[in-house]
Amino acid sequence: MSDVDMAPIWQANWSEKIPAGVAPIWLDWLLEAGSLTARLQRTGRAFSLNLVRQQNIELPAFLQQRWHTRHGLLREVVLLLDQQPCIYAQSFLPDHTVLALQPLATLGAVPLGHYIFTQPQLNRSAIEIADFAEGLQLPGLGVLPQLWGRRSFFTLSQHELLVQELYLPALSEFIRV
Repeated sequence: MSDVDMAPIWQANWSEKIPAGVAPIWLDWLLEAGSLTARLQRTGRAFSLNLVRQQNIELPAFLQQRWHTRHGLLREVVLLLDQQPCIYAQSFLPDHTVLALQPLATLGAVPLGHYIFTQPQLNRSAIEIADFAEGLQLPGLGVLPQLWGRRSFFTLSQHELLVQELYLPALSEFIRV
């Protein structure tokens, strides 16, 4: 078993149903069908990416079952606007996806969305939403207040990956009109 201390956000109560109590401004961002990176960049603010971690791991059990493999790549990043952390993203790629789509293993500080949303054979599962109670701890961000998150499985050339994104408090400063 890997000794990676990753945030177990995959254990949340994910649902395709829209939860009660989601403010319309958050819902609009949670249901964004395109690249979240591109949408952040359209705010006109200074966009940057902090690569928190990218390493080979033993996948969570539900992904091992789904992908029929024990190992894969964990990628955790924070997307920032004006140096303020706005999105925490955690992605899992099974080892066979990494082998088939080598550019995904070497993105470094390049957003995953810059690669996947330019691929002609990209398919996305339904967006699932989860509510995270106050107290969640994320690498480099400490203990957080209540948050909303979303996740989707993406398929590129018949190779799947999971992207989970949590909307951090500072994002509200940039999306209010």
